Amino acid sequence: MKGVVVKSTGSWYLVRDAEGKLHRARLRGKFKIKGLKVSNPLAVGDRVEFDVETTGEDTAVIHKIEERENYIIRQSTHKTAYSHIIAANLDQALLIVTLVSPRTSFGFIDRFLVTAEAYDIPTILVFNKTDLYDEEMRDYQRQISHMYQQIGYSSITVSAKTNEGIEEMNSLLHGKTTLLSGHSGVGKSTLINLIVPDLELKTSEISDFSDKGVHTTTFAEMFEIDNETFIIDTPGIKELGIVDIPKSQLSHFFPEMRERMNQCRFNNCTHFNEPGCAIVEAVRHNEISLTRYESYLSMLMGDDNRK
Repeated sequence: MKGVVVKSTGSWYLVRDAEGKLHRARLRGKFKIKGLKVSNPLAVGDRVEFDVETTGEDTAVIHKIEERENYIIRQSTHKTAYSHIIAANLDQALLIVTLVSPRTSFGFIDRFLVTAEAYDIPTILVFNKTDLYDEEMRDYQRQISHMYQQIGYSSITVSAKTNEGIEEMNSLLHGKTTLLSGHSGVGKSTLINLIVPDLELKTSEISDFSDKGVHTTTFAEMFEIDNETFIIDTPGIKELGIVDIPKSQLSHFFPEMRERMNQCRFNNCTHFNEPGCAIVEAVRHNEISLTRYESYLSMLMGDDNRK
């Protein structure tokens, strides 16, 4: 049988088959000793093949993981030198951003966008909690939106409290598998409950599936809006460490830098202090945002400022 992983507790998985039935499944041990430097061999969104066991307990064994089209990955917060796959096989990502209560930093936004660029995942910025804005803050948010729009990232403004932008957000999700991500407290769960009003029922149906003593909130979970539309909710991310992007290729994942790279004097330019650097020149002439360039330097230098 074939299915999609919709929830994980680390040792057990919930798999939805082609008919929509949910199966409590475990992974065959041999998949865990392949030397993969990830803390989770399976991620929500993974397409798998499995067999239902004949023990009468309605459990299944996953024996094959299909090749991933893409995924969002981060450094593991628990295992040194390991990575953690947040979700796989995505059509797009929506990064929930708040300018107040709490404030999302440019560094965090740009780290997420670089990761999404590296794995070919289109990303839209969703500015939430606009009901807390005064006119000055609204103007600031418009400037930020314009900055990102100039380099190819669209954005919308929403308020879970006033329902501003909820319809627009809903239309963006239709017919796609979408990852929703962001810091803790940015309002992901509230937004999801507005978009999927019966989610409490779905959550309670699935809540029995968990291992005692396992902190399930460290994993993503997929919810079905309709037959064609799925959203993957993720726990709030405190920090986002870049994974598997060589420093020599980092600028490839900044669209505004990528289009200027051939203009640098040196082919191996790091865009830091080399003479004849087109990127540095563009920053000086306000053609590349200083905040974006600072984010680039932070990643290039390996600063531990991932928030």
